[in-house]
Amino acid sequence: MSNSSYIPVFAHRGASAYALENTFKAFEKALELGADGIELDIQFSKEGCPIVYHDPQLSRLVGINKLVSDCTMEELLRFKLGKPWRRLFSSAKMPAFDAVLAWAKTNKLPLNIELKSTILDNQNGLKDFLQGLSLPTGSHFSSFHYELLEMVKKHRPEFETALIATKKLKWDLLADYKAADTVHMHKRYYKPRYLEACVTSGKACRFYAIDGNEPFLTNPHHAVLGWITDYPDKVITTQQRV
Repeated sequence: MSNSSYIPVFAHRGASAYALENTFKAFEKALELGADGIELDIQFSKEGCPIVYHDPQLSRLVGINKLVSDCTMEELLRFKLGKPWRRLFSSAKMPAFDAVLAWAKTNKLPLNIELKSTILDNQNGLKDFLQGLSLPTGSHFSSFHYELLEMVKKHRPEFETALIATKKLKWDLLADYKAADTVHMHKRYYKPRYLEACVTSGKACRFYAIDGNEPFLTNPHHAVLGWITDYPDKVITTQQRV
């Protein structure tokens, strides 16, 4: 990009405003729209294999009252995904993380891999997953759960980690979160207090829930190194207007 203040745009669960979240269709759409990276969620199957899916429960997109972690990989890959009235005719399936990783490497697309709360119950699965894992340049792990980032740093210290901010985050003690390299925040946190806390603690930040209409996109704070959005095309266009 020619714009010197251009910030990389990560497509949230793929281009999820245009295609079903966390599916290959959403990831392909993000690539087509020019996204600089992909944000996705992983859980582990019953046997500890990584699968790309957001919720711990299958009810919202599969229509089954069962946990992802109670299903085998074979079962998970077979489920049709979609809203209740569309699911019957849907061709969308849950992708295995390994398949998405191979695709991302081929397209040189960084991944923002969010580690979900269910992984707290399968820390051996996370340890096995991290062993020998190779990611596209610019990839990183994110989580609401600091304990999971500590595990990433313990087993693979070279991987970038990002703590997703919650109301419990102690901003004045941000430097003490040593296992978090960066902070991911909802755009409502785009305020001097939080930005300065990042600068003071030596941590960069990314913001999510960006829709392309935010005034700060055209003059971003120097601590920001990523936008996370359902609308990668709109965010890219807004930044290019400068």
